[in-house]
Amino acid sequence: MGQEVRPAAIVRAAGLTKQVATPDHTLVIVRDANLAVQAGEAVAILGASGSGKSTLLGLLAGLDVPSSGKVWIDGEDLFALDEDGRARLRGRMVGFVFQSFQLLPALTALENVMLPLELAGGRDAKARASRVLEEVGLGDRLGHYPRQLSGGEQQRVAVARAFVTEPKLLFADEPTGNLDSVTGDHVIELLFRMNRERGTTLVLVTHDEHLAARCGRRIRIVSGVVQE
Repeated sequence: MGQEVRPAAIVRAAGLTKQVATPDHTLVIVRDANLAVQAGEAVAILGASGSGKSTLLGLLAGLDVPSSGKVWIDGEDLFALDEDGRARLRGRMVGFVFQSFQLLPALTALENVMLPLELAGGRDAKARASRVLEEVGLGDRLGHYPRQLSGGEQQRVAVARAFVTEPKLLFADEPTGNLDSVTGDHVIELLFRMNRERGTTLVLVTHDEHLAARCGRRIRIVSGVVQE
């Protein structure tokens, strides 16, 4: 029998450290993190408030720059690229869902979802955005502005925006943090459905043990130290 070949990790981190200088000492937020996430996995990064989990997610996505260490996305060394190069890689590979929705208030739901497609020079942006909004149950809200939508509806627009580019990798940072439990459950169902049906790799930051238990794997971070 031949040796089992493991698929290449879609995200890999080695020696990842983030520290910031304060007037009286150096604060280490993430310390020497090593981890790998395989394509198609659903992984929870679990930790208490202030444990460093959102910082770790930002480093893995290249939204923040580490003090030391490396991250590879789809085999590409993220921090060997300049800021524009990292943005291009994210545009091609990555979707985001944040706790604060981060919709543009002057754009309708449809325009918010079209935006990443237009930035990437994608064709049929309007038709594709409409279809994904329909999938998340907002087919009758295309012309509504964020202020005209409930929190749950805004987060569903954010999920649609994250998935419209068909990313291989989705980072979600406390995506239900501003939602009531029923609405939050609907949003989580959407994320797992996309993971299941499209094979999108899901990396989910949460402090919710119940939610983390639904992921195939859990990575715990305690005071900046990753424990698997």
